[in-house]
Amino acid sequence: MPSENLTDLMRAAGIVQEGDPVLLEAARPFVFPAEAEEASRVIRELTAAADRVAALYDFAKGMGIAAPQIGEGRAAAIVRPPGREPLVLLNPVVLEKSTETDEQFEGCLSFFDVRGLVPRPLVLRVAYDTLEGVRCVSVFERGVARLVAHEVDHLAGTLYRARMRPGVYPISVMEYRGSGAAWSYDA
Repeated sequence: MPSENLTDLMRAAGIVQEGDPVLLEAARPFVFPAEAEEASRVIRELTAAADRVAALYDFAKGMGIAAPQIGEGRAAAIVRPPGREPLVLLNPVVLEKSTETDEQFEGCLSFFDVRGLVPRPLVLRVAYDTLEGVRCVSVFERGVARLVAHEVDHLAGTLYRARMRPGVYPISVMEYRGSGAAWSYDA
């Protein structure tokens, strides 16, 4: 499939594309319990958008979507790791990240025609709220940590290109040979 069609597909699925200012703004946190209904609405919209996108493309490595990507400047994201239950992240904050990192290719629904080699910590400790307003802390590792970090970045108004090493640039999907392959990690 030509790469320009990938961007068009994402746009048609309701994904905000690069150039929209909402992608570069810090998302506004929810206040619980006052905004629980609003948070629930945003999560429903994110889930519907993720379902539309998943019907268009096979995400073997998992996928995530943050509220700014559907035009909502709120601190909400969902992550769908392969073979696991989806994660709902409201007001997520990275508390701790490992010094050990790796570099893998990532894509972004908001500029889906390229892939970039992005260094990320192998382990993240993240605090986030549930829809009930309960503050939780979870540890995410490897591929799931990468997915979570990507979405938390979106909520801070940071796109993955800002995380790439100097002199490293995204490549076209056509040039990217690892499409559909799982991220690899040393044992």
